[in-house]
Amino acid sequence: MAKLSSINKNERRKKLVKQYAAKYEKLKAVANDTSLDETERLVARLKMAELPRNANPTRVRNRCATTGRPRGYYRKFGINRIELRELGNSGMIPGLTKSSW
Repeated sequence: MAKLSSINKNERRKKLVKQYAAKYEKLKAVANDTSLDETERLVARLKMAELPRNANPTRVRNRCATTGRPRGYYRKFGINRIELRELGNSGMIPGLTKSSW
């Protein structure tokens, strides 16, 4: 089980990303638009830098839904490799079977 503070910190980051998502995307589109003047693009980048650091989507960490473990995360299931194996062996994940040959 991951530290509760780490899990809570990640949840706060998710909330901030959601809050600033529209503004962030708009500024990013302006900053990456090569048809605009360089000064306009620079101003957009400076405004992006003024946003809270945790509003950047890359700061959100994928964590296991059950344990909060940050590594070995499977996006398709939303859990880590250890939980996937345990739930798969107990038959809790439909369509998942253990390989044997």
